[in-house]
Amino acid sequence: MLTWIMENMATILVSAVLIIMVAAVIVSMVRGKKQGKSSCGCGCAGCAMNGTCHSAKLETLKK
Repeated sequence: MLTWIMENMATILVSAVLIIMVAAVIVSMVRGKKQGKSSCGCGCAGCAMNGTCHSAKLETLKK
């Protein structure tokens, strides 16, 4: 078992780094969504989905 780990150490390390990076991106996206930030980074005025993307926030503002 130890020899297998030693033979595949580079693959294990690269995989671990990639998993950490993907997890960081997902966490960042979830935090941004909770803060009401758009994922596309552009204005909503010209977007075809402008009424559905932020519908919960708009309903709160209307009340």
